[in-house]
Amino acid sequence: MTVPTWNEYQTIAQGRGALAFELFIVESKANATPEEMQKILPRHLAYQKEMEAAGKLFLAGPVSDDTGTAMSGGGLIIYRAADIGEARTLADNDPMHKEGGRTFSVRAWLVNEGALNFQLRLSEQRSILG
Repeated sequence: MTVPTWNEYQTIAQGRGALAFELFIVESKANATPEEMQKILPRHLAYQKEMEAAGKLFLAGPVSDDTGTAMSGGGLIIYRAADIGEARTLADNDPMHKEGGRTFSVRAWLVNEGALNFQLRLSEQRSILG
C-alpha cells in the first residue's frame, strides 16, 4: 500500500466526513539555562499575545518532563497559518527561538476528531474551556 501525500490525505479525510482542519504544531525545547530563558520570557509572552491578537496563535503553553511532575523548559505552540512555511516564520520570529532560549521543530497537524467544550458565564464575566 502506498502512503498518500499530506495533501492527498487531507482530501481523503474530507471525503470520509472528517473535519480535516490543518493547524501547525511547534515543539519548543530548552536550549539555554532557566535564568537565560527567564530573561527572554517577557518578550516571548508579548510576542505570543501579539500572535493571539492577530488570530495566528491557537493554543500555547509549557510542557512538563516525562514524569509529569517537573518543568522541562519546553513548550508547545499551535499556530493557524496558511502553510508550514508561514508557521515556521512565526516560530522563527518568537524571541524565545530568535534569541536562542529554545530550539524548535514545526509539523502540520490535521485535526479530524475530538470535542471542544466552552462555557461563557456572563454574570461572572468569565469563560471556561474544557
